[in-house]
Amino acid sequence: MTASDRAAQLVRIAAEAASDKLADDILAYDVSEQLVITDAFVLCSAPNDRQVRAIVDEIEKRLREEAEAKPVRREGEREGRWILLDYVDVIVHVQHEEDRLFYALERLWKDCPVIELPDSVNAHAAQRARRVGSASE
Repeated sequence: MTASDRAAQLVRIAAEAASDKLADDILAYDVSEQLVITDAFVLCSAPNDRQVRAIVDEIEKRLREEAEAKPVRREGEREGRWILLDYVDVIVHVQHEEDRLFYALERLWKDCPVIELPDSVNAHAAQRARRVGSASE
């Protein structure tokens, strides 16, 4: 079994929305073989709580507008360090970068297939890396 077409659509929209708010390390996993509760996970991070919240707001807005999807559950909003949005077909994890390193969800789901995302999704990270590399030379 693989992630549904609906899950793939939600993953793409969520990843693009996160990218628009400059989320870091955006990844998506097809967890449909491992879990019965969802088809896919989207993971991303940000350097501060304020940006975590901005990313979450943009993901919710875009999924509502472009896919008529609303989360059935939302967790972690008060702390703003790890916010989980449950769309049934897809669960989105937006984490503060320190929490992302500590909990290392990628390590837990490394055996699941990665869902390919559009190149544009992580383009800002590549641009930032090029700027940092050229500045240090």
